[in-house]
Amino acid sequence: MKVVVIGGTGLIGSKLVGKLNEHGHEAVAAAPNTGVNTLTGEGLAEVLKDASVVVDVSNSPSWEDEAVMNFFRTSTANLLEAEAEAGVTHHVALSVVGTDRLQESGYFRAKQAQEDLIKASGMPYSIVHATQFFEFIKGIADLSTDGDTVRLSPARIQPIYSDDVAAAVGRTAVGTPVNGVVEVAGPDVFQLDELIRKALAAKNDPRAVVTDPHAPYSGAELQENTLLPGPDAQIAETKLSDWFALQP
Repeated sequence: MKVVVIGGTGLIGSKLVGKLNEHGHEAVAAAPNTGVNTLTGEGLAEVLKDASVVVDVSNSPSWEDEAVMNFFRTSTANLLEAEAEAGVTHHVALSVVGTDRLQESGYFRAKQAQEDLIKASGMPYSIVHATQFFEFIKGIADLSTDGDTVRLSPARIQPIYSDDVAAAVGRTAVGTPVNGVVEVAGPDVFQLDELIRKALAAKNDPRAVVTDPHAPYSGAELQENTLLPGPDAQIAETKLSDWFALQP
């Protein structure tokens, strides 16, 4: 089976390409640095030739509200059109648990627009909603830092290892389209402020974490369960403590 991975040279994409190839599929990494640009359409027709599945794990280079909306609307529309012309039979997209509950955020409004385009396209599809990756925990702290203080909500979060996300997306890609959403999350639930406090302590980072129920997350205020998956989510195996133990 030929599977084209849009964003195939990034964190999830590169892992996904490797996993699919290991299982005997023909996985092709497609990204601007391989000559494929979904914003302009460059290289799409060529890379999609004979493809059965397209997996979109790409992300906007800018998170500014207008730019990120333009990226997801334009790239998704171009991709779906090219897939229809190429005879692709399954579109898979990676999105985020809680997207529909985070619409105060420009980034998540853009992700919702992406999902809406996919659902309305008529293309058989599967959307994988993942929780936040372990690898982005430091980024959450940095975005929430003012001086030496990190201000964060105590909302609950269930982070996941990127390897487990890639595995879940791969299983979905080679399966039957669900024409709906598949959720995947890590095995442990934390309060967001406590998670970042734990992560900073592990790195001997001296920043102080302050609990603030109104602290924004990507521009949106969180309720207790905003970032948590539903009861039918696939639960990955890798614990945060195991991942920490592997870090230099």
